[in-house]
Amino acid sequence: MQFFRSFALLASLVMISPAMAADMVFPKGGRVGVVPIDGLVPATSFPGFQATDQRIKVVVTELPKDAFNSVETAFKANAEPAPGRPKLEPIELPSGNKAFFTRETAVDDGANVRRFSLIVGGPSFSGYVAAQVPEPSSPAFSDEAVRNMLTSVTLRTSVPPEEVADLLPFRMTDFGGFKNVRMLPAGSTLVLTDATDEDSLDTAPYMLIGIMGSGPATPDDRGRFAQQVAASLPGLREARITSSEPMRIDGTPGYETRIDAVTGKDNTPVTVVQWLRFGSGNSTLRIVAGARRTEWIAALSRFRAVRDGIQPR
Repeated sequence: MQFFRSFALLASLVMISPAMAADMVFPKGGRVGVVPIDGLVPATSFPGFQATDQRIKVVVTELPKDAFNSVETAFKANAEPAPGRPKLEPIELPSGNKAFFTRETAVDDGANVRRFSLIVGGPSFSGYVAAQVPEPSSPAFSDEAVRNMLTSVTLRTSVPPEEVADLLPFRMTDFGGFKNVRMLPAGSTLVLTDATDEDSLDTAPYMLIGIMGSGPATPDDRGRFAQQVAASLPGLREARITSSEPMRIDGTPGYETRIDAVTGKDNTPVTVVQWLRFGSGNSTLRIVAGARRTEWIAALSRFRAVRDGIQPR
């Protein structure tokens, strides 16, 4: 179904925090939640909820901050929708956040459906909720009921580390005292950062941790592989590899590569380290950590504590 196809990569966030239907529920590890209509259960192939017969679906996820800003700008430029597009209804949520709501009818797989969406602006990201309800449907999923569910949307600024830890294919014993711990929406990379907003992610101390589905063909290729992967790091300018050498990480073969670069709109000097921990087959644990060069010494001990606290499940 085209409506949900774009959310297939978010399947790793489908586990839902336990709650009654009348409670606010966040997809596990996510920062966007709603009060689901009674009768909806956690989805199994996308972040959100579905009816037990899988005919009614509700996607709950987050988008970049600019997503809401783009919608708001388009609305201000022309409140009337383009032909074939649903009308944007500006609303203010009980939380005080601005949002835009849409409702439309469509045909999906030969069946008539009602589609609803809501995008809400947050301080550092946008929340997005979308529902599809086939016709006919029960009174429990009336237009009013679905609207109430979508407008119950709540954003949380952080996620408990232990909640995020349950999503990981490895066990973490140390989170390095980072202020914010969360999964990226695609559910494949863990982010630890001291940044208070998305705009300062590249200059505040941070770590990115994930499993790569690739690795060097032979042990002799590890150095070349490490440098190639490090060269692909986004957001760095004037990057220069200062060291790249093999090491053991908790008794496992690994590789450390360090980079000096500048980043951000102010060309802030930063130092970045990439640790690769080679596993069986082509599985590689990748850890990228960076900080302002003036904060590097203090940050490095935290980075190492997190690295050395990662254990197999």
